[in-house]
Amino acid sequence: MLTDEMLTEYGLPIGLIVLMAYMAFIVWRLGKDSNAGRFGMFVLFLGLMVGVLGFSIKFIIKLFLSE
Repeated sequence: MLTDEMLTEYGLPIGLIVLMAYMAFIVWRLGKDSNAGRFGMFVLFLGLMVGVLGFSIKFIIKLFLSE
């Protein structure tokens, strides 16, 4: 039986991973459509994906500290 707690515990991380992957695809597509080049693509990913990286690092730190 699927409870609300189980849905939150497993569904939230899976949903956020899917959302982050979709955001990375959007940034990649933005760079490709604008002919940004390597440095431009680097700047796009650096500027727009820093929040995703911070959230991922926070999740990993919480995982290690909870053990």
